[in-house]
Amino acid sequence: MAGDEETTTTTTAATLETTSTWAVASVCFILIALSILIEHALHLLAKYFNKKRRRSLIHALNNVKSELMLLGFVSLLLTVCQKYIAKICIPRSVGETFLPCKTLTESDSEEETKCEEQGKMSLLSTQGVEELQYLIFVLAFFHSLYCVLTFGLGMAKMKKWESWEAETRTLEYQFTNDPRRFRLIHQTSFGKQHLRYWSEHRILRWPVCFIQQFYPSVSKVDYLTLRHGFIMAHFAEGSNYDFQKYIKRALEKDFGVVVGGSFWVWSFSMLFVFFNAQVFYNYLWLPFIPLVMLLLVGTKLQGIITKMCLDSHDKALVVRGTLLVRPSDHFFWFGKPELLLHLMHFILFQNSFQLAFFTWTWYKFGFRSCFHDTTEDIVIRLVMGVLVQLLCGYVTLPLYALVTQMGTSMRTIVFTEGVVEGLNRWRRKAKKNIARRNNHSARPSLDASLDNSPSFNTLDTSFSVDLDQPSSDAGYLTVEISDEETVATKQPEPRQKLGCFEGFDLRKTS
Repeated sequence: MAGDEETTTTTTAATLETTSTWAVASVCFILIALSILIEHALHLLAKYFNKKRRRSLIHALNNVKSELMLLGFVSLLLTVCQKYIAKICIPRSVGETFLPCKTLTESDSEEETKCEEQGKMSLLSTQGVEELQYLIFVLAFFHSLYCVLTFGLGMAKMKKWESWEAETRTLEYQFTNDPRRFRLIHQTSFGKQHLRYWSEHRILRWPVCFIQQFYPSVSKVDYLTLRHGFIMAHFAEGSNYDFQKYIKRALEKDFGVVVGGSFWVWSFSMLFVFFNAQVFYNYLWLPFIPLVMLLLVGTKLQGIITKMCLDSHDKALVVRGTLLVRPSDHFFWFGKPELLLHLMHFILFQNSFQLAFFTWTWYKFGFRSCFHDTTEDIVIRLVMGVLVQLLCGYVTLPLYALVTQMGTSMRTIVFTEGVVEGLNRWRRKAKKNIARRNNHSARPSLDASLDNSPSFNTLDTSFSVDLDQPSSDAGYLTVEISDEETVATKQPEPRQKLGCFEGFDLRKTS
């Protein structure tokens, strides 16, 4: 009978041709509104940093925007090239190697069907491209959030350094460290802490430094001694320069580097993706790489403090006032303090990448997917991710912020932004004045004048500069700004106490 006949209906995926216009307009409006809201929030954050004169944080925010734009562009390319990638056919024997899961899923897409008819398989299925776009979004979110949490944790611990800095201006500290008092180096607190039976033997020194990076990490004695060595190397003796604020500005500038990405960091991330194949059993060794590198960096930083103490002991057995450590690049690996910044960058990026990858697989394939089919895998990845986060922010980062200032040269961040702007304005004005004179009479160029004229090399007229909290009785300082990253300093023979800076070479300050 006709009433008993069963009718079957076929359903196909709806396209924009068969979708209500109000639905399309509503979705587009919500997405655009969210995008504008996020962009406006970032703009307000940039205005706040600019109001507070925190250019380093503005640079970090721009790096975050660049990173998000890069990942967004990659996601766009994947969307546009999705079908073209699926049309690339490879032999099945090659495509079934280095799989993260043993079971293969079938797909009914037109591109993959064509490859199967040839006895091959797609290089990357359309579904795989869509899942990869989710991974890119999760990675962008986790990397930015991870860096902010790590540096926030480190800044919170370094908050107590403000009280140590304030103590250096008390009468008790000045009396205790009076330059007219002489002591044996073993009698100083710094010497008692680092001049032990193990400090002379490298085999014993490294294990002790490994333990010391956890407790006390950065002690009060280490901070005050390294502060004194930095000021004596770059400023006048007895200067009240705020070393804690300098470290804070330097760390904010380093944050702008760490929060961004680079080609070599992304290259190692692709190796991480490759080693997620099941044959490598990567959960037994891959999550430990950031932890091992972090412990190695912390041990090296603690070892540098001990080596500076040994260096001072070899040069003098008696100290005047406070034990004097001499900053030098030769304490660091390959004589490059900036190498430690790149290592910290790599550690933070790789650890955030592993946590992002774990979150992505959990969201897309479930908590017990083939990516994490054992309890040991899940426990190891979660524990290592959290442990590296805490150690990096609370232990290694404060140690890094202090010790990396003990290089031969100090960075231009030693000047506050107001001072740098004032010097640059002075340089531009001087350049215009010389150019105006050259238009009326044949005179040497600005660069020749800077090289040959003693008035530009020694700056007979003083230029008053306020460095946080200048000392009223501090002598003048000769500073040569060699490039944008480092500032070489020297202390000349005093003629008179001017409370100013002399001897600027301002050709490369901008």
